[in-house]
Amino acid sequence: MGNMILLLFVILGLLFILRFLSKTSFFHILLNQFRSLEDTLHVHQSYRVPQFNHIFQENELYLKVSTYLNSLPSLEDSDFTNLFTGSKPNDILLRLDINQTIRDVFLGARVTWTLEKSEKDGTKILVLKLRKKDRRRILRPYLQHILSVSGDISQRKKELKLCMNVDTPSGDNGRWRSVPFNHPASFDTLVMDVDLKNKVKADLETFLKSRQFYHRLGRVWKRSYLLYGPSGTGKSSFVAAMARLLNFDVYDIDLSKVSDDSDLKMLLLQTTSKSMIVVEDLDRFLTEKCRDVSLSGILNFMDGIISCCGEERVMVFTMNSKDQVDQALLRPGRVDVHVQFPLCDFSSFKNLANNYLGVKEHKLFPQLEEIFQGGASLTPAEIGEIMISNRSSPTRALKSVITALQTTGGGKGRRLSDEDESETSGDQGGLFSREHSVRDFRKLYGLLKMGSRRKDEALDLGTVEKEGPS
Repeated sequence: MGNMILLLFVILGLLFILRFLSKTSFFHILLNQFRSLEDTLHVHQSYRVPQFNHIFQENELYLKVSTYLNSLPSLEDSDFTNLFTGSKPNDILLRLDINQTIRDVFLGARVTWTLEKSEKDGTKILVLKLRKKDRRRILRPYLQHILSVSGDISQRKKELKLCMNVDTPSGDNGRWRSVPFNHPASFDTLVMDVDLKNKVKADLETFLKSRQFYHRLGRVWKRSYLLYGPSGTGKSSFVAAMARLLNFDVYDIDLSKVSDDSDLKMLLLQTTSKSMIVVEDLDRFLTEKCRDVSLSGILNFMDGIISCCGEERVMVFTMNSKDQVDQALLRPGRVDVHVQFPLCDFSSFKNLANNYLGVKEHKLFPQLEEIFQGGASLTPAEIGEIMISNRSSPTRALKSVITALQTTGGGKGRRLSDEDESETSGDQGGLFSREHSVRDFRKLYGLLKMGSRRKDEALDLGTVEKEGPS
């Protein structure tokens, strides 16, 4: 009987000691040593997943594996890891560090992943290690499992990126640098002709569903748009709205940082699918006498063989005017859809007034309509800025717009009366007061460059010229 009681006390003591050791580093070290010993008794197979291929084209599998590994609970339980803030408030992200190893279990088989850095070029490599006896049983199903899980995660948490090309390549991410793309513009907030907006939106939605259609025609699944019009007419906001609708990352190519035609091709190769490739102010770049990229290089970039090396892409080119551009740039196949962004007319102005001031009707609207019909106009950006500066008083904002339109020299409408002027200047909180002369206003908004040359200019807003099959 005494021996039984002694044995019971010994067992309880051992349990107490094990419980105590489980909360200390000793138990953790012992467990790691046991796993290491177990691993040495088996033959392993290793697989490398590099971040880039030999031409610095991003490896899609690397991105998907990274997404999967960063979601594993074992990353949280590892000895060390990297912590980053996310785009949302109070969002903390865990990310693998160089030489960090984490474990995973699939169909009863244990595998490990290690993030390594190449000594040759500094690129990152994910190394999968599994027992050789498990290779045929789990390798392909495991990789399919990773692709499925990462796809679900990306769909739930995708954050759009704005990628910009840099002068020299980096070992970490090639020629591109990315930042979160949080531009708030959408097709609902765009101020433009409703029919035009709906046509472009429908064209984009049709493109997303047309993979089989393009392949049946023997064409690459991509589409290109030309947005042209004066500065401040909303082209950049339109690009942001397109990206949000498509849920595509944006690659903004700065041609001044491209060394030659071959470099431009390499940048295109390093873009991913489901992306928008944007080249802004192309007409201005083509007028420069000293440039490193030739017209031929740009033409090949738009629809040459190199442009066929990726699918599910949208190319967007912006110009202030397409009149002085070589027509070879604008032919079908290189540019499928032309969208014009004119100066603001009265219809667009009413939309701006509704969006910025919450005003749908006002006693000053007839006078404004008369001024617009007389040929005066401003860009939506200029009118928007006036409304933002005077948003506390819609009446003052509208009178300020009238003054600005009349200052351009094209407005034939009734001038503001002395009573109107005193009412406008009486509110010292506004943009315009007695201290602000018309000359100051001109200087502030750069209206002199508009002049009366806009008086007889036709505004063909609402025109979408489709020069290729939808």
